[in-house]
Amino acid sequence: MATLLFYILAAIVLMAVLLCLTRNNPVHAVLYLVHALFGLALLYFLLGAPMLAAWQVILYAGAIMVLFLFVIMLIDPDLFEKKASRGRFRWLPVGFLSGALLACGGVLIMMDPLAAGGIVRYRLSPRAFGRALFDEYGLAVEILSLILLFAAVGAFHLGRRHKGKEDAS
Repeated sequence: MATLLFYILAAIVLMAVLLCLTRNNPVHAVLYLVHALFGLALLYFLLGAPMLAAWQVILYAGAIMVLFLFVIMLIDPDLFEKKASRGRFRWLPVGFLSGALLACGGVLIMMDPLAAGGIVRYRLSPRAFGRALFDEYGLAVEILSLILLFAAVGAFHLGRRHKGKEDAS
């Protein structure tokens, strides 16, 4: 059962990424990317890394996607074509992906991936994960936090309006 669930989740993630890459509207692309990130979180949970799955949802599907949407909202909306498909099938891909992710999540909640004996052979505790992260990779974590700080300051600088440029227009 766990192996079948793994392949279903992998297909969902691939489908979401392909839909993300083929959308003209950047907001729709970000929403498909969120589906892909939730699918990856379910894969991490299935493979025995619940802490990594929680971080995937909190950091990437939550915080980073909000930053992506913030940057998209800063871009001039006239750059993008406004082709709103008005067909009744426009919600079919997102509805299918959402339903499939909810169904897979429900199956994962009902079954214990460790007890299934399919894929999972090792479970990483949060203590062991934190120790490995900050003992062996502490410098890399600090460098990454500085890079994210610089990105946030850069986004703030790009987003604020300059008085001299507003008066000229």
